[in-house]
Formats: sequence, C-alpha cells, structure tokens
Amino acid sequence: MKLTLLGTGDAIGTPKIGCSCPQCARAGKTGVMRLRTSLLLENEGAHILIDSSPDLRQQLLLHGSPKIDAVIWTHGHYDHFIGFGEFYRVQDVPPVYAAPPVLSYCAELFRFLPFEKHPVNPYETFHLSGCAITPFLVKHPPAYTCGMLIECNGARIGFTSDTNPDIPEKSLDLLYDLDLLLVDALVPSDIRVHKHMNYLDACTLAQKLKPKEFRCIHASHMISWDLPHVGRDRETFEF
Repeated sequence: MKLTLLGTGDAIGTPKIGCSCPQCARAGKTGVMRLRTSLLLENEGAHILIDSSPDLRQQLLLHGSPKIDAVIWTHGHYDHFIGFGEFYRVQDVPPVYAAPPVLSYCAELFRFLPFEKHPVNPYETFHLSGCAITPFLVKHPPAYTCGMLIECNGARIGFTSDTNPDIPEKSLDLLYDLDLLLVDALVPSDIRVHKHMNYLDACTLAQKLKPKEFRCIHASHMISWDLPHVGRDRETFEF
C-alpha cells in the first residue's frame, strides 16, 4: 500500500493570494506550495482518493494522471469535495463513499454528473481494493464531519480530517496503535480557531495516541515550513 499527500493546505492554500508573509514569500521564491488537502491511496492496482480538493486537476497531473477508482468524502466543505467536477469528460466518474448527510449534500451540487453513491455510516467498516476503511466522527462545527481509519496490509493509518480537539472518545479509541496519524493543524500554537486544531493541539493529540509517525496537515500559510512533523505535498508512505 502506498499513501501520497496530494495536498496539505487549508481552504486558502499556500501561498495565499496577495500575501507577503514569510511562508508565502518563501513559496514565491522557491515554488514550494501547499495545495488543498487530499490523499491518494494505492493498493492492488487501484487508486482511492480521500477528498477531492479544488486543486484536484493539478494534483493528479503532478502525480502522473492516475485513473481514480473510488472517492471518499469526509465532509461537505468546498475545499474537500468541489474538485470532483474535474472528472467530467476525463474518465468514468468514480463512485463515492461518504456518510449519508455528506453524500446527500455534496451530490446535490453535482447532480449534472451521474455517479454511484455509497452511503457509509460512522464506525461501520467498508472495504475497497483490499483496504478496510472505517469512518469515525470528529468535531468540526457546524459541519457533519468524519475522519477515516484505513487498515491495509497490516498497517493502520488515521486521518482526522478537519476537527477541533474535542474528538469523541469512541473515535479516539480507534486511533491507538497507528502506524501513521494525519492530523489537522491549521494555525500556530498561539492562535485558537474553534473549528480546528492548532499546531500544539495536533502535537498533543499525537503524544496521547502515540502513533509510530504523524504529520500535521490542513496547514494554513501561517504554519512555518520548518516546524517538525509538518506534512509536505507529494510526501509518500509505503506499508
């Protein structure tokens, strides 16, 4: 199994348009970017996309234009699903798996684009291409939002999606003994955002769960490029 961080940025991305902060200035000089957050899971010759960001076209081109066999949506915020329209006239539109409220909301915006819809309930495991995937609830008010536990080839990967620190205990119970934790860290440790975790929150959660590795994702342009454990676009993990 191979997992690629296609994007690690927030809804705005880095560099932010019109911004000259240190992170955006460095991005402008070096070309390094944070595209909007999405993940690509490859196993048994299949490609599964977790969230379809607004940068999906660019992300797939940078990754060699793989055919996507299935899509999983975590929640109905535009930076996590709106790129699904990029499949129009490019490939057979892939089936989508998501919690019922998420699937209903997002599918309404794509009613011009027929595709298979598979509602999956939180804490109920479903299987795709040799992987067991379990959605779990997180706290991202007011949006109904799920993270994903991926179990494949003996490896366990947890993706918290957008969330604040108030993750339900039932969800946290799934996230011990992980090989990799991908965790929301929107802003630096001295800033509080009620919908998200900051860098300290993310590191504290990782310290509690004790995964073998963790990466902070969904990072805004305020997050330094040089902080430990901050994920980078196109970073890959193999299990």
